[in-house]
Amino acid sequence: MDLLNTLVDKGLRRELPTREEALAVLATSDDDLLDVVAAAGKVRRHWFGRRVKLNYLVNLKSGLCPEDCSYCSQRLGSDTGILKYTWLKPEQASQAAAAGLAGGAKRVCLVASGRGPTDRDVDRVAGTIKAIKEQNEGVEVCACLGLLSDGQAERLREAGADAYNHNLNTSESTYGEITTTHTYADRVDTVTKAHAAGLSACSGLIAGMGETDEDLVDVVFSLRELDPDSVPVNFLIPVEGTPLAKEWNLTPQRCLRILAMVRFVCPDVEVRIAGGREVHLRTMQPLALNLANSIFLGDYLTTEGQAGKADLEMIADAGFEVEGADQVTLPEHRATAGGGCGSHAESGCGSHEDAGCGSHAGGGVCGTAAAATATATEARTDLVAVRRRGAGTDLAPNA
Repeated sequence: MDLLNTLVDKGLRRELPTREEALAVLATSDDDLLDVVAAAGKVRRHWFGRRVKLNYLVNLKSGLCPEDCSYCSQRLGSDTGILKYTWLKPEQASQAAAAGLAGGAKRVCLVASGRGPTDRDVDRVAGTIKAIKEQNEGVEVCACLGLLSDGQAERLREAGADAYNHNLNTSESTYGEITTTHTYADRVDTVTKAHAAGLSACSGLIAGMGETDEDLVDVVFSLRELDPDSVPVNFLIPVEGTPLAKEWNLTPQRCLRILAMVRFVCPDVEVRIAGGREVHLRTMQPLALNLANSIFLGDYLTTEGQAGKADLEMIADAGFEVEGADQVTLPEHRATAGGGCGSHAESGCGSHEDAGCGSHAGGGVCGTAAAATATATEARTDLVAVRRRGAGTDLAPNA
């Protein structure tokens, strides 16, 4: 297929595909799916070999959020039955992180619900970062605390944070349909602040909210322009009690095409399969490792994920290897541009000259009827389980 040959060549040169080419990937048939995966897999292996980076989420503060994001179980006024608790103490967060690190994770992602941190919250998280780093040499720490005010990114960097996550979630044109309490521009501003402070920026999307192909391409092209080092691709987990609980628009094949498109547009960045892989990729998860070079280990913020042991077995059985703490995730041209992830060089982590790409949230909710029909799938509510273990509980996590 000429399209795939062209996309492979562009991916190996870090050249941006056209919008038409990106849309064509999403429009490929199931008969061509293995060819699409094989082509994107060439680009993934060229830049990342067969390494899979493991990341581990610690939910520092669950629920109690004033924002109204339609996809989120922690949203304002939600009745989802999730765990709700205020800030974990540094020693509690460090203990939670240790479980993931023992399972093979090299990055700990510290997440707190809310619009954004107060300065006191930043101090609190700084103490948590210190506790985790003192007990785990070489660990990467990413903070995800919402919208940042001036100076807060710099303070997190000084505290030892290596990265900051803030997802764009969906296209700018449809953002107002999923959230009204803040804007798309607010999110772009926070990613920009993280970059400017020398933090490795992490920003991605959520697919499966009824978005059109055009919405998906719009957000991924916007991410490439923002140039994060890491791009999490979330697949909507339709949690009962949220406005999008009935949105079951994804098939495993659709998910694979989306991941392939992201890889072609963002060839040399860490593409991470994030929330929802167990729900929507299901038995096709191992195939997705040919497209993404990073996953979350174990549970998510408010829902259960695949057991950590099963994640490790999946990686090994698929012929991949877990990335070690002594290995640099990013290709040399990106890592050296900012001194590597975890480095506090002035330019941060990632090459900005190529307008690279960088995302728990997803596409718009204004998908066309044709798109919804083409991707309709059975509602697998049996695969959605609220987290009742790990951080904020007395039970061990499944890392």
